[in-house]
Amino acid sequence: MTEQPQFDNNRLVSLIERIERLNEEKKALSEDIKEVFAEAKGAGYDVKAMRAVIKLRSINPSDRQKQEYMIDVYKKAVGLE
Repeated sequence: MTEQPQFDNNRLVSLIERIERLNEEKKALSEDIKEVFAEAKGAGYDVKAMRAVIKLRSINPSDRQKQEYMIDVYKKAVGLE
């Protein structure tokens, strides 16, 4: 029979509770983001385009430039340009 690992039960409970709280915060933030997108859509903005811009802004400029170059190459290769 394998021995059970020894650890601090109180520490384990504390870590699990912190993760649970953070998951609740993440859920609340997700709902807030959905509300902002709904507001943007109601104001006439294209939410898909906004999501694309947000994704592009999260990529560092050098990587973004490489990605855009490759997309252009692929678009030309399949006749989209």
